[in-house]
Amino acid sequence: MRIGAVMYLNSCPLVAELPRIAPEVEIVFDVPSRLAQRLAAGELDAGLVPSIEVYKNPYWQIVSDACIACRGQVKSVKLFSRVPIPSIQLLALDEGSRTSAVLAQILLYQRYGVRPRLTSLPLQFPVCETSADGVVLIGDRAMQAPEDGFCQVWDLGEEWVRWTGLPMVFALWAARPEADLDRLDQILRQSRDTGLEKLSEIARREALARNLTEQQCLEYFQKHLVFILGEQEKAGLRYFYELARQYGFLPCQSGDRLGPAQSELTSLTPNTP
Repeated sequence: MRIGAVMYLNSCPLVAELPRIAPEVEIVFDVPSRLAQRLAAGELDAGLVPSIEVYKNPYWQIVSDACIACRGQVKSVKLFSRVPIPSIQLLALDEGSRTSAVLAQILLYQRYGVRPRLTSLPLQFPVCETSADGVVLIGDRAMQAPEDGFCQVWDLGEEWVRWTGLPMVFALWAARPEADLDRLDQILRQSRDTGLEKLSEIARREALARNLTEQQCLEYFQKHLVFILGEQEKAGLRYFYELARQYGFLPCQSGDRLGPAQSELTSLTPNTP
């Protein structure tokens, strides 16, 4: 079985114990956008993929209640702006992002009626390589402030939660329909639960490689991330999907055309703002 995992620090509590729990599983690390592409191409049996991609692929199935979400400031999903945010005309999107790219555009329109032109920031390019007014960064590089004269920063998780009162779900475990779903649920849940018991150990191991302190890593895990897809997380995700459909980022589909993952998530009623 081949499982794709996000290469950033935020996925470490979910997968750090996976080799011990299921040594026969091959773990493939990559950025979120490419994990979605590889799962769609059949190169992976399951993957920790952007939540927006779960809706776009109706026959994928959500196979675990493990996720990457936040209920406030997330620290690793940010919009950096060289101009006052209402004045953004050109927005550069992190090539590794899918959910966060849509989230940034929704928030810009909802808050200020802004619909900027878009460009891509390739993964290997530093922020100084783009002259865009604003830049969306995700993962580890979003946690390090770019040295390039930005006058305003949005933590996109914090902005979403402040505006909606609901959590924001960035990534979910999804699988192709032919995967062994029962076994996946068991090993992914066990890997998450064991990882949460060893956060200090994981923080200590990851700090140097991520150019962060052990305390920064531990606080990130404990104070800024949510790893369980609870009812409020599902409600927040449903509202995110509703807005994404409203603004044309997702297709509008009738109930009889919804796949299993979509049906599960859209059956909930969120406390919308």
